[in-house]
This record gives sequence, C-alpha cells and structure tokens, in this order.
Amino acid sequence: MDSVKQQIETLREALNRHNYNYYVLNQPEISDKEFDMLLKELEKLERDHPEFDDPLSPTHRVGSDLTKGFVQVLHERPMLSLGNTYSVEEVDEFVDRARGGLDGEKVQIVGELKFDGTSISLLYEDGRLVQAVTRGDGVRGDVVTANVLTIRSIPTQLIGEGWPRRFEIRGEIVMPWKEFERLNDERKRAGEPLFANPRNAASGTLKMQNPAEVARRGLDAYLYYLLGDELPFDNHYDNMQAARSWGFKVPEAMRVMDTIEEVDAFIQRWDVERRELPVAIDGLVFKVNSLRQQLNLGYTAKSPRWAIAYKFQAERALTPLRFVSFEVGRTGVITPVANLEPVLLSGTIVKRASLHNDDIIRSLDIHEGDHLYVEKGGEIIPKITGVDLGARQPDSRPVEFIKVCPACGSELVRVPGEAAIVCPNTYGCPPQIIGRIEHYVGRRMMDIDGIGDETAAMLYERGLVKTPADLYRLRVEDLMHLEGLGQKSAERIIAGVEASKRAPLERVIFALSIPYVGETVAKRLAKSCRSIPALMSMDAEALTAIDDIGPRIAASIIDFFGVESNREIVAQLADAGVTMELEESASGLPESNALEGKTIVISGTFLHHSRDEYKEMIELNGGKNAGSISKKTSFVLAGDNMGPAKLEKAQKLGVAIVTEDEFLAMLPQV
Repeated sequence: MDSVKQQIETLREALNRHNYNYYVLNQPEISDKEFDMLLKELEKLERDHPEFDDPLSPTHRVGSDLTKGFVQVLHERPMLSLGNTYSVEEVDEFVDRARGGLDGEKVQIVGELKFDGTSISLLYEDGRLVQAVTRGDGVRGDVVTANVLTIRSIPTQLIGEGWPRRFEIRGEIVMPWKEFERLNDERKRAGEPLFANPRNAASGTLKMQNPAEVARRGLDAYLYYLLGDELPFDNHYDNMQAARSWGFKVPEAMRVMDTIEEVDAFIQRWDVERRELPVAIDGLVFKVNSLRQQLNLGYTAKSPRWAIAYKFQAERALTPLRFVSFEVGRTGVITPVANLEPVLLSGTIVKRASLHNDDIIRSLDIHEGDHLYVEKGGEIIPKITGVDLGARQPDSRPVEFIKVCPACGSELVRVPGEAAIVCPNTYGCPPQIIGRIEHYVGRRMMDIDGIGDETAAMLYERGLVKTPADLYRLRVEDLMHLEGLGQKSAERIIAGVEASKRAPLERVIFALSIPYVGETVAKRLAKSCRSIPALMSMDAEALTAIDDIGPRIAASIIDFFGVESNREIVAQLADAGVTMELEESASGLPESNALEGKTIVISGTFLHHSRDEYKEMIELNGGKNAGSISKKTSFVLAGDNMGPAKLEKAQKLGVAIVTEDEFLAMLPQV
C-alpha cells in the first residue's frame, strides 16, 4: 500500500511540475499526449484507492459542477485600491513625494504592468493553497477557491524552498485575448450577448457557480504582491522573485528603478509594447521597493502612499477609411460600417467599426478617403471618434447614406422620431429572412445546435429553409452533403430541431422575431396569454393591460400577426409539434398572483431553493426580477452573506429586507 501512495505522490509532483513548465514558464518538457497519459494513470490510481484522495490533486483541476453559492470572508489585510493618474508628471510627483516623506532617503521604485482583470487574494499554508478570495469591497470578498483551482498557472502545491509557513499573495485573474475571442465567437454563434472586454469576461467567469465551465474558459493569473509576517526579504522585488521560484507566475516586466528618468522610460516603453502582450493591461503600477519605507509612508483612508497606478489613455489610432458598407439587420435596420485599413488596437486587429446611423456620419462629417481616429480603450467594440481634417483631400465628397436596400433594392424609409433607417421589405429581403432564421435557432431562443450564421445563410441560399417552419421538414440526407457538414453534423442538427419542439412557450414567442418583443417581454406574454393562439387574437386594449406592454409593443404584436405569412408560419410550427401553450411548471414551484406589481432583488445564498428557482418563483407569482436596488424595489430577498453594498443601499433607500422563510410564506404552499 505504501508503494501505491508513493506512486500517487510521485505522479502528482510530476504533473504539478509539468503544469508549471507549461502554464508559467511556457517551456513544456513533454507533449500534451504524454501529459494526458500521466494524468489518466493518476486518475486510475486515485479511483482505485480513494483513501489517498487529495482535493489539490492535479486530477481535480478540471472543476466540478456541484459548487453552491459563495461564502464571504473578511480579508486579513484590507485590499485597498490604488490612486490613479493619467499623467507622467503626476507619477514623477509621486516619486518626489515618497522621497520627501522619507526625509530624502534613497528610494527605489518598482515598475510593473497593471493587468486588466479581477483581483484575487491567495492564502497558502505549508506550501499548499488553502483559500482564494476576490477583492469584494476591499474589506471582505467571496471565497472562490473551487474556481481558482481550475486555473493551471496558479500552483496548488509550491515547488522549491524557503516559503513562509503561512502567507498571502495577491494578483490578477485575467482572460487572455485568444481565449476571449474564442469565447465571444462561441457566444455570437449561440445568439448570446458578447462580453465587452476581457476584464468583464474574467470577472464574470470567476463568479460562475460551475467550476467545470470556469475550467473551460482558459483563465490565467499574474501575481504581484506578497504579504506575511515571515517574508524572506525586506523588499518587494526580491520577495516577488522568490515567489517566482516557488512556482508563481510573476510578470517578467517587473523592474527596479533608481531615477525618475528610468520611470519615465518605463512608461514610454510599455505605452508601445503593451500592444504585443497576450493579455490586456490598462496601465502600469509603481511601488516603493523597501518594505520598511512602505511602512513609514503608510496609507490614506483609501490607498497606500507608497504606490500609484498610471493609466494609459484609451488606445487611439489613425487609419485610412477604405469604404463605408451598409448592412441589413434582422429587423431591417440599415447599419453603416466603416471598413478600415487594418490597425492594431488593444491586442487585436481592427478592420471594421460601426458608424451606427446617418446622424453619426453627419456629426463626424466623414468624407470618402478620410483618415479616421478609432478607439478601443480595452473594449472589444471599436469606435470611430474623429477625423483628421488635415489629411483630407480637397476634392473628397461626404459619405452619403444609401437610398435603397443593398440586398433587395427596396427604397429605404426613416423610422419616425428615431435615427434608424430601415428596409421595409420585411418578408422579401434576404438578410432579414436569414437574420430571423439565425435568431430562431439561437441558444436563448430554440437552441438548435449546429446551425450558426454561415449554416443558416447556406440553408436559405440552397432553398432548404425560407422560414423557421422549414427547419422541421429537414432530413439528414438534405444536409449531409452540404459544404462543411457531414453525416454526424447533419444528425446533430436534426436532433437539435427535434429537441426544440419541447422549448417552453416564452422561448417560442421570443424566437418568432416580433419587433420589440425581447426575452423579458416574451416571458410576460407567455404568462399572461398562456398560448400563441390567444396572443394572436388579442387587441391593443388587452395587450396594454399586461405589465410592461406599452402601446408600441402592442401595435408591433398586432401588426406582426396581421401578416398572413406570419400566421401561416405559426400554423406550420404547431403542425410540427412546437410548443404553442404554456405548460404547467414542471418544477412543482408555487404559482399565483401573490407578487403582482412587485419588483424584487435577490442577494446572498439560500438553504431551501437555488437563486434560479427563486427567480422563477418570482415570475410565476407575478413579480419582476431586478438586478440592482432602486427606489422602485419592493423588497430584497436576502439569503446568507448578502452583499454588503446591496445591504447598505437597501438601508439607505429604506427598502425592506425579506428572509427566505418570510418570502416562502408569501406564496401558496405546494
């Protein structure tokens, strides 16, 4: 038995070392296949000998999907924010102030990259990771250890020697550009909202309840500060180099500087080189190196006096406009797009940027062949912010908004009172038809796997799918010989089409592409009307009597079902077996009008039901879910560990706090 235990420990040590070589040093010693073989060997030994299980084993880094809500804990040392500046001169003044505050002592400054992610505090005892906590409000944060265990650049067992028995190390959880773009591509194909930037993606991922999904998203981590009572050195830089030797991913860019000139050169260097990094940074951080000097300089109420963050200006580039194209959306809105000479911004190549509408083109006074200023500032969506008038050719002409649809030739019309210009050929314009098919199959609608934008367009162009109802007439043999599809892909699509027949009523209503009927409105309509035939027969008075349904939405619904082809599509969907009526809640949750007219915010973790179940209960009983507290909030449903910011705001606004048991008592018993 001892030999088995030794074998397990040897494999764990080897796998931890190879993880470090691959994810931190970027110098793998073995192939992915060899790594997987070692991992499988360890998995088998641990499965056969569960008495030797270890929660920090490399086999657990893929994440489990059993995690419940997060527990909050107090930070042993507050996680303060840094003072910010966008001015090189103010960084120089910070260095001078530090020297003045130390009576002219020699001061070394450490320059570092400021990673654009989400802050994390890691606690280690006897060389093992025991807890990972988010920054939270700086005083307390969420324990996210299960999710952090999936990040392979964070060591669970330290290597080397010389670490304190107990210490804390802080850093930033980030999502590399490559993973960010992959994730947004997936979300786009699924019809889900895109993340605005890698920071939002990293933050949202770290707070997910499913570590298995966290593991799939490819988070990374950079560590930048060591805290403890028995640190190996009396200065920040050497402590971080020691941390590197223990297995932590400490940025190579960290530099010790003796003069202001070196500090300024560091800023100039990274203002250029940041564009080549695999992760987003939004600035630099400068710290006094000596821990004794840090202690003497102390803190203000909000931030340390021994550190400052220099923020880069939003990235801006000047690039020639090649041409403006006009694209037709699902609802017929025409969007002008600036097609640019490719330019590198925030780690990605920008070739296109939306100009949104004719009013924007006119306000920017864009001419053909202009040189345009484009910004990203860390955001994924580039924005045109100006024109270099000095580079404009004297004979250039203003960009004119088109008069007819580029896809079908119909004369365009402007929506009264809005900036939108639309193609009125709703049921004959190919991009609008394809857009409605793409929308129908999206994840939050009918969730038909295997049909993305390109496949939807191909199905339309081949004459196989002209309306969503045509999807239910597809056969495997229709699809398996199409470009990019084989038998397995075809079978997956047909299986997805079949499964979509069981989608709940609210998703069917959302999938129909009724103008102004989004996900939330579709839920309201489903609950109130209870069937699509009933919805089709309602007049404006009946529709506007429903919560959140105003005259514009009501008119849109009536107009939509007033079109014979739409009524025919609904009939065909019904014949195919698609859900047309509201099914009784399969969850067995209570249903009534007990919460009619109430707006409710949920916060904390719960004992009797999950947060999703409570959200469903609120809707089943006539209430409305809200994400943030305002004067319109009826009450907060509060579980354990309610967020301190929400608690403070509720108290400030006089919003009632309702416990889990009090909430359940409001509802009919099941």
